[in-house]
Amino acid sequence: MRTGKRTAAMARGGKTTPLIDDLVAANHILYLEGVVDGFGHVSARHETDPGRFLLARSIAPAVVTAADIMEFDLEGEPRDPRGRKAYLERYIHSEIYRTRPDVRAIVHSHSPSVIPYGVTGTQLRPIFHMSGFLGPSTPIFEIRDAGGPATDMLIRDRKLGAALAQSLGPANFALMRGHGSVAVGTSVKQVVYRAIYAEVNARLQSEAMRLGDITFLNELEAANATETNNGVLDRPWELWKRRVSRG
Repeated sequence: MRTGKRTAAMARGGKTTPLIDDLVAANHILYLEGVVDGFGHVSARHETDPGRFLLARSIAPAVVTAADIMEFDLEGEPRDPRGRKAYLERYIHSEIYRTRPDVRAIVHSHSPSVIPYGVTGTQLRPIFHMSGFLGPSTPIFEIRDAGGPATDMLIRDRKLGAALAQSLGPANFALMRGHGSVAVGTSVKQVVYRAIYAEVNARLQSEAMRLGDITFLNELEAANATETNNGVLDRPWELWKRRVSRG
């Protein structure tokens, strides 16, 4: 059964929209591409109300259905929980949406190749054209600066979410020391692309460092590559959705 049909069938009579279908597909794609596992989440700003966003209930991404998608306000609170448990770290999403009106979708993950770059002095930088969105440097969120030396490393309230949003600033991607990363974009398709290729870039950069000095993309190359790739996002998106439907 194709992704859209399966999504509607699993909605159990609940409301589904193209955005909800994309959000369900995004959860499954990120799992199949190794960006999320039992943990991690992806959200989308509401189509008509920028003061709301959509995010699944607290559930593993691979098994998200349309019926699991919940609506939240920018306080990070569910509007109609109906007994469904929300992700503890929903404040990652609410505070970035509050701070960045340009952002329409967010991925938070713990993809393994990215983690070392948040805990060492080595910067994650674009090594090839597919990751130009990383820009000249990748910001790192240090939770100790906002939460002190004894947190559990999770963004469990608005204060920590706001501090993360401040560290992200205008960037498209940020590392979270000892935790993971956050990717932002102007659409679900774009943010899924960025989360996947940030992981790919981290893997390639680690491999290249074993061989010698790296010639990274400069700022103009990164910006131009990003603009080009933004125009062809449908190509990988349709491939990833096909893999999901076959899976």
